[in-house]
Amino acid sequence: MASGVFDDALIGHLWSTDELRAIFSDRGRVQKWYDFEAALALEQAGLGIIPRAAAQEIAARAKVENVDLAAIAAEIRRIKHPLVPALKAVERLCRDGHGEFIHFGPTTQDVLDTGTVLQMKEAHAVYLRDLKAIGGALRDLAEAHKATPMAGRSHGVQALPITFGHKAAIWLSEMGRNYERLRSLEARVFVGGMVGAVGTQASYGPQAFELERRLMRRLGLGVADINWQPARDRFAEYVCVLAIIGQTLGKIANEIINLEHTEIGEVFEPFSEGKVGSSTMPHKRNPSSCEAAVSVSRALRYNAAFMLECMIIEHERDGSAWRGEWKALPESCLMAGGLLATMKTVLSGLHVDAGRMRRNLDLLGGFLLSERVMFALSDKVGKQTAHDLVYEASMRGIEHGASFERALMQDPRVAAALTPEALRQALDPTTYVGLAPQIVDRVLAEAKASGWLD
Repeated sequence: MASGVFDDALIGHLWSTDELRAIFSDRGRVQKWYDFEAALALEQAGLGIIPRAAAQEIAARAKVENVDLAAIAAEIRRIKHPLVPALKAVERLCRDGHGEFIHFGPTTQDVLDTGTVLQMKEAHAVYLRDLKAIGGALRDLAEAHKATPMAGRSHGVQALPITFGHKAAIWLSEMGRNYERLRSLEARVFVGGMVGAVGTQASYGPQAFELERRLMRRLGLGVADINWQPARDRFAEYVCVLAIIGQTLGKIANEIINLEHTEIGEVFEPFSEGKVGSSTMPHKRNPSSCEAAVSVSRALRYNAAFMLECMIIEHERDGSAWRGEWKALPESCLMAGGLLATMKTVLSGLHVDAGRMRRNLDLLGGFLLSERVMFALSDKVGKQTAHDLVYEASMRGIEHGASFERALMQDPRVAAALTPEALRQALDPTTYVGLAPQIVDRVLAEAKASGWLD
């Protein structure tokens, strides 16, 4: 039986993906530690700090497939240290005493922090890939439906006509900013740690600066300007950005759920053969994928708060804060990957019912166009007077069940200002979407110019 949702055989797919689970698995984590140790040994050998033969032996043996993870875990529980058993496992594999030179200088947090950054960077590439895929799906929706009229809603009720492409373009624009957020933090976040016990690099010797530069270049990471063991803003920033992305996706999913309500029925998440909505109501097609996305987005949001708590550090190192990251950071990365994968599927296969959108525009009997009528009247009677006339007609029509057109024409002041034909034209919702199509075109052009969409 699984102890958490991420490894649950029944519902784990709702919370993350196999791809992300592999990155943040025990094997993935320990291999990143070994990548640090192997790279450090090779660069130390290059600078004459340790024997070249020792470095080559360490690099050859520092492979997760060469060690017994269960035995390492048991030893961690026994000695209460998260790294030493993994180091000793490689040391024992090295011939001719070369294992003595593994971990020559670093402190545990150098290895664990840098290993975490390497995991994050690997996951980061997945996020960028899926963000682009989602962007492509939203681009296609915005382009295909830039002139598809639908009811715009404010405060949960119909307000004025918009187009579905306009709605999709808003989502696209927001996702574009999320992509930019991820790219802009790369230089800040993807840096390693090679500072020693309290950040002074004393254990690395006089070549510490050059060794650090070489090590991080080999690992594909940046060099920090100073010790960041007591400065956890990098990890907190990354999770906060993931949470922002999660809220965008959760918002989109929630909007799809609302638009999928039977009484609205304007969009639907993809339906696959055999998908069951209810154990007792066979007719149901529930928005289950979007519901899962909303739920995961909420959990991700609260993990961001936990990561902010972990920024409070005492002195040069604080294990209580550090250990909190061990939970919140991998969980956040797993959830972000799951959200992106889910919404990529949803948006790539989203069904848009343009006919239902058009029919829903008539649900209010014309009252949806009150703004348009008001401005048409304002040229004849003044804007404030026009507002009063339309308001009175609207309240009278709604209270007595009359259409907007009939309620308006019952007022002689309106009848004198607008011909029946002019009023009918004003009450056509499909011709009052403003500049929505042009706005969509502008968003699409800017997205293309930015280069984030293929």
